[in-house]
Amino acid sequence: MAGSATAVGIVGYGHLGQYLVGRILAEGHEAGLRLAFVWNRSPERLRGSVPEELILEQLSDFPERSADVIVEVCHPQVVKDFGEMFLAHSHFLVGSPSALSDPQLNGQLRRAAVHHGRTLYVPSGALWGGQDIQRLSESGLLTGLSLRMCKHPSCFRLEGALRRNWVEGEGRRLLFRGSVADLCPLAPNNVNTMAAAAIAASSLGFGGVEGELVSDTGLSEYHVLELQITGVDGFSVTTVRRNPAQLGAVTGSATFRSFWSSLLVCRGHGGTVYLC
Repeated sequence: MAGSATAVGIVGYGHLGQYLVGRILAEGHEAGLRLAFVWNRSPERLRGSVPEELILEQLSDFPERSADVIVEVCHPQVVKDFGEMFLAHSHFLVGSPSALSDPQLNGQLRRAAVHHGRTLYVPSGALWGGQDIQRLSESGLLTGLSLRMCKHPSCFRLEGALRRNWVEGEGRRLLFRGSVADLCPLAPNNVNTMAAAAIAASSLGFGGVEGELVSDTGLSEYHVLELQITGVDGFSVTTVRRNPAQLGAVTGSATFRSFWSSLLVCRGHGGTVYLC
């Protein structure tokens, strides 16, 4: 890819997919990026906003577009169904890292990255200090990690037992407390930050990182992520991140810019998992 624009395939055309496509079309030349294709489950949503020659009708035809990097920004099921195939042809930026809470899929994608010499990129998203967590974990000094995600109830997309009705003005309500491994299948679109943290904290893993979801009708303007890290000899770090977000928004506005910065890093780091 050196000396030429990195060809990027975008899988998904929700808010984040639209943002990335728009920036690549507008700024790709300066950033060293170009679009190889855009796929969406409903291709008619692409017409009129994406050049016709860039629309990929069938996702299984992606190898024909020769993307250097494929970016998934739609749903964990796509990671499960196509992740290994993506890595056989391209580097892969997984926008739904909650999919990696499945230990079998996690292992399959890690082995595919090594086998094909491709990089499985995990975006930091709303996670603050992810690489610091990674270094602490790799040095054997990390003893605990917990995250609390607080949002207005309209911002959650929940599954199974976590689905519930809510009324404006009800205040704070604890929806879940437990391992991130157990949480990811119940809130796959809302806990990608926690999944990224669990990947960074490889010594603890998804089962060893604690996650909380809190619904709060008072949070009408931003999402709040509270993170608590503990290490040996009494070491600890606490951070609180407020991410501006509109009502109903799954993803805060600062996370869009963070994801763009992650994409700019995806130039190939060998057959490994890379937090970016």
